[in-house]
Amino acid sequence: MANDSSMKLVGPSSPHQAHAFRLGPRIVAVETLIPHDIMPGLILLRLHTDAGTVNGTPVIGHGESYYIPHAVASTLHDWMARRLLGADALAIESHWRFFHDRFASFGGFGAEMRALSAVDLALWDIAGQLSEQPVWRLLGGPVKDRVPVYNSCGGPTYGRLGPDAPDAQGWPGHGSPGKPGPLEDNWRSVHAAVELAEELLSEGYHAMKVWPLDHIYQRHGGNYVPPGELDVALHPLFEIRKKLGNRIELMLDGHGFFSLPAATRIGEALRDVKLLWAEDLLRPDCIDSLRVLRERSGVPLAISEMLVHREPYRRALEDGAADFVMADPTWVGGISETRRVAEFAQVYNVPTLMHDCTGPLTLFSGLHVAASVPNVMWQETVRAHIRTLYPALIDTNVHIADGHASLPEGPGLGTRLLPELFDPAHPGYRMTRLVS
Repeated sequence: MANDSSMKLVGPSSPHQAHAFRLGPRIVAVETLIPHDIMPGLILLRLHTDAGTVNGTPVIGHGESYYIPHAVASTLHDWMARRLLGADALAIESHWRFFHDRFASFGGFGAEMRALSAVDLALWDIAGQLSEQPVWRLLGGPVKDRVPVYNSCGGPTYGRLGPDAPDAQGWPGHGSPGKPGPLEDNWRSVHAAVELAEELLSEGYHAMKVWPLDHIYQRHGGNYVPPGELDVALHPLFEIRKKLGNRIELMLDGHGFFSLPAATRIGEALRDVKLLWAEDLLRPDCIDSLRVLRERSGVPLAISEMLVHREPYRRALEDGAADFVMADPTWVGGISETRRVAEFAQVYNVPTLMHDCTGPLTLFSGLHVAASVPNVMWQETVRAHIRTLYPALIDTNVHIADGHASLPEGPGLGTRLLPELFDPAHPGYRMTRLVS
């Protein structure tokens, strides 16, 4: 068995931890898989419990995160398992605070926050299974009976190096321009944009997001955007507006590539497109610059799944830097923290957007938050991923019709990672068990 280890429970290290250990059901194993042959940036997590079965199904919590999966796996097994194994699987907030308060003291908002996000999803999944309710019920929903979605125009291999190198992670945000073929929406958004928009409308989508500026960054860096190249890059958006009018909403993602002057030029050029929002024209590492861009460009701004803890969200909202805030549940701290971000944004009358260009449980967790928080406006989806990659990872897929996703109906997250993925012979497999 590859990468299988055990950990003996020697007792709680603090009264805070002791409370979590006294109650049940207990977590008895932490199991992970990096599915490099499907989506190499993903880390898949299963938390096993001693709760037995509910309606004949073992109570196992499912979670995921995306990016630097090997570091996340090490964080889960080598550090977090010491707290989780033997602990109460229903002490969701206790575990969240324990981990967050410790790694926050050391600036740990990378692999640590991704690992915590995956754990949080799995714990909510366990709670839903034991109560035989979907997570959105446990969060107080529903506040809507379906969730509006838009299509992010990535292709089946977006964020990877391509099918010729299936075990290579690639660089998210630097995806290939795609190629002609089925569901190659990133290629079509440049070369056949009107036809793509018409197809999406025919499928019931009312909004689409594109990223036509990546190649300008790759050629020139982020400080200068040649006006001629900018005109060419934005031409497909103007063509959609010319041919289809306002029948479809348009959004643009800049992937955080550009400096303030370059982003200002881009925003000024986009005014007549009437975007619903421009997303991450700047990196969100300086909230003051985002506020200046919003004032100069005259384009609504969405920021950002790149924010992975609450302080920059607070700054963005209090400083008036965002028309929309976006959160990724598997980066920002799971369902627990995503809900807090969305409710905080509601105080400022700023809508919240759910991010997913990364994995199926990210999508499902976003739907649960959207179903329980009125302030959530849109859920991002990538139809190419939903139709080609997600069926290889989960047993129940999302249902989308008329531009909306149905609420997950099953208990917990409403879907489960395919058990056959967790093969001990797989090179990305690892398990740490409790030995009591």
